[in-house]
Amino acid sequence: MPSPADDPRDARRWLVYARANLLHADAGHAGGVLLEYLCFDAQQAAEKALKAVLIVRNMEVPRTHDIRELLTLLVEAVGEAPTHVKDAVALTSFAVQARYPDWGESLDDDDFAKALALARGVVDWAAQIIEASLPPE
Repeated sequence: MPSPADDPRDARRWLVYARANLLHADAGHAGGVLLEYLCFDAQQAAEKALKAVLIVRNMEVPRTHDIRELLTLLVEAVGEAPTHVKDAVALTSFAVQARYPDWGESLDDDDFAKALALARGVVDWAAQIIEASLPPE
């Protein structure tokens, strides 16, 4: 029987998954994981954080990896997003391209650092909205 923690409409649970993607990216970088995979984790963190905000605002969550599409929906939910959140649109390409060896150019440490910083900014922003919208646990 599923527990309340398994509720797919639990914004905090989505945020846990987003933070786990950030942790995975950080740990993987030290462990020699392909930068492409780590940038995919950064994209996933941002995507899940944005979906968590949609959930906390009682909006439908589309099955998409497109950060721009999620941000468009978020304007309805929270108004205009800060610039550093809108800049996360750049992460969308990592949703698919970074997972395959024959798509796109190779990535370097600078690409990874930028992707991780963008994702962290989105996750931190989403966490503020979610914590302000829900009662304390």
